[in-house]
Amino acid sequence: MKIAVVGATGLVGNKMLEVLEERDFPVTELIPVASEKSDGKSIDFKGEKVNVLGLEKALSLKPDIALFSAGGKVSKEWAPKFAGKGTIVIDNSSAWRMDETKKLIIPEINAHLLNADDKIIANPNCSTIQMLLPIAPLHKMYGIKRIVVSTYQSVTGTGIKAVQQLESERYEGNAGQVYPWPIDLNCIPHCDEFLENGYTKEEMKLVNETRKILSDDNIAVSATAVRVPVVGGHSESVNLELSNSFEMEDVLSLFHETEGLLLMDDVENNIYPMPRFAEGKDEVFIGRVRRDLSQANTLNLWIVADNLRKGAATNAVQIAEYIVKNCISERAR
Repeated sequence: MKIAVVGATGLVGNKMLEVLEERDFPVTELIPVASEKSDGKSIDFKGEKVNVLGLEKALSLKPDIALFSAGGKVSKEWAPKFAGKGTIVIDNSSAWRMDETKKLIIPEINAHLLNADDKIIANPNCSTIQMLLPIAPLHKMYGIKRIVVSTYQSVTGTGIKAVQQLESERYEGNAGQVYPWPIDLNCIPHCDEFLENGYTKEEMKLVNETRKILSDDNIAVSATAVRVPVVGGHSESVNLELSNSFEMEDVLSLFHETEGLLLMDDVENNIYPMPRFAEGKDEVFIGRVRRDLSQANTLNLWIVADNLRKGAATNAVQIAEYIVKNCISERAR
């Protein structure tokens, strides 16, 4: 299959290439795509050098699937053009997530909604993906009334310039400043832009995407998103009020059975999820699972995942794998 990766030279695009190779995705022709400033560059894929192309040239090659990770502006303009050529676009930006005509997919939860007519498919926000992987089965079993989540988000979620800022501050370099404050030895309660309601776009993504993916507009969600000086992945503290009573043994059993979720909860031996364990892995890690002693039918959870892998690249490739297996006919291939 012809596979395009739009934004191939960025952090997420680079991870998409890694994941495609690691999972042995059926790529017969790779089309790495980037902006004009990357013209003439090449990337390594399966031991070979592949030249980076511009969007117009990539469009003319009519890829079967295009993985987009080049920002919302690029996606809004170019995803419809690729879709118009018959390409299936899997978009990692926020451009299409809340579009009522587009599906927002976490494969373990709702890939069954996809069909051959879907030409632009939205990849959820990284924080939403890792939060919902354990929450979706709980919602199915017990129902969810309210989610209160605080995120502790890696600088990699902002991009390479944010990583450079952290490293510059830590090692006395001279990189530019992406955040309004120093990030090393600091926590900044400011992810994305502030909105009129006092919340940031990142916080409202957790609200709106949760309701769309779980198909339940009655779920109450309150979020606070914080940027921390970490590179390995995002962490989340989640307080979850369920509609019905539960037994802890049943909750833990449900987590053990959930695809893509790894229970890491042995506090006697100081074993619990941390970004240093999640970095480079595709699983979502969950631990510190305990009943909220202050309120009935409520759980506390600690959830960690590599935001560049399952939070972005791996989830997109998993969508592509599902499409190849279930939505593209043998004749089309």
